[in-house]
Amino acid sequence: MLALLTLVVWGYLFFAHGRFWFSTPELTPTPPRELPAVDIVIPARDEAQTIDHAVASLLAQDYGGVFRVVLVDDSSTDGTAEIARAAAARIGAAVDYAGTGAERAAVGGGPAAAVAEAGAAVGVAAAPTLQVITGAPKPAGWSGKLWALAQGVAASGAPVLLFADADIVHDPRHLSTLVARLVEPRVDLVSEMVRLNCSSLAERALVPAFIYFFQMLYPFAKVNDPKSRVAAAAGGTVLIRRDALQRIGGIETIKGALIDDVTLAQAVKRGGAVHLGHSALAASIRPYPHFRHIWDMISRTAFTQLRYSGWLLAVALLGLTLVWWVPLLVALMGQGWQRGCGVAAFALGAASFLPTLRRYDRSPWWSLALPLIALFYMAATLDSALTHWRGSGARWKGRDYKDAV
Repeated sequence: MLALLTLVVWGYLFFAHGRFWFSTPELTPTPPRELPAVDIVIPARDEAQTIDHAVASLLAQDYGGVFRVVLVDDSSTDGTAEIARAAAARIGAAVDYAGTGAERAAVGGGPAAAVAEAGAAVGVAAAPTLQVITGAPKPAGWSGKLWALAQGVAASGAPVLLFADADIVHDPRHLSTLVARLVEPRVDLVSEMVRLNCSSLAERALVPAFIYFFQMLYPFAKVNDPKSRVAAAAGGTVLIRRDALQRIGGIETIKGALIDDVTLAQAVKRGGAVHLGHSALAASIRPYPHFRHIWDMISRTAFTQLRYSGWLLAVALLGLTLVWWVPLLVALMGQGWQRGCGVAAFALGAASFLPTLRRYDRSPWWSLALPLIALFYMAATLDSALTHWRGSGARWKGRDYKDAV
């Protein structure tokens, strides 16, 4: 019966679970029919390693409308803000230091906001500007990233906002392409899973599977279907309409969310449409050189994803065992029709990984290693639960998030 059950499960996943394994859609470079003003908000805390390239690529966007970059320096100690200003000066962009987030909100946007409004009024693009905001201390109950984003939103007046991580570089056509998808067909939020770094042995072994498992958890076709309740986003690139953000009550309504991208998309989709896809126009340059680094990335949020439920943890681990290990064991040790079921289930699982492997230019032979890769993710998920139960909570950039949701 177990052999038949695992085949039935894989039959559903492969043929009826939102075509998750197709590794689509992917936006192609497209000029938008409308050119709303856009403020690009970057929350940054100790991002000296990547901020230069991220800021430079955003200031170099080939966008026909008004846009600016608002960097919120979240108590960095490594010169992040200074490096960002130097990057802007190197490419000839204007730099406006705006003080703290509170001061910025109090003056209503500052000189760069006036320039953007004037440009929008006459239908011309102003020169890109980097705004640097010194973030205020994080209040209790907020995640650091969301508190930085909230300050950036308060400093902004544009009708469209792009939330961009500090470790992502963007093709000059990226902003235009995102806006084109936001406009037609109209949605409230556009997000893309950017290409992750895949250079070290750990990255080559585990990063494609990270994308694959995310697609399995949140099938993109279901996310993009207005009739489906499934909603998700990828936090590195989120383009959102200001009125949609205001409709859900602003960033404050999700202020404690550790998995903030998915939480934001779920809130937005309750009253509007969202789009999630893969990006060929943006890539993360954050390295994960060792297996431990990827372990920590998974462990930080895995138990949060399970809503800190021991019951859901047990169900998840048993489900992953059924999906990845039962087919292999039955294929190797079963007899007759049971072995046939195991071979068929294993073949469906391996085949479903191939499009993601192609996206990352990896050998198809990696599909045979999925049970071992899944075991790594299962162990990291269990570690996430144990860490929470020990009272440590998630930790990121020197901050503990014991009560994160």
